[in-house]
Amino acid sequence: MAYWRIGVFDSRTRRDGKPIEYIGSYNPHAKKAEDKLTIQRERVDYWLSKGAQLTDPVAALLKATGAAAKS
Repeated sequence: MAYWRIGVFDSRTRRDGKPIEYIGSYNPHAKKAEDKLTIQRERVDYWLSKGAQLTDPVAALLKATGAAAKS
């Protein structure tokens, strides 16, 4: 079964490198829609305020679940 962790990474980190912090997870096989995406919204906002950028897949997940990033 597919299951993804959402993490904060330094752009200079290698592809499979250690994250700075894990801030959520995505489980597309969860039975309830609200259980598919688990995200620490305050940590997302914190890292975005520090200049972090969302990847396209994470931005799409946040938008699809109604937790879109503040612009």
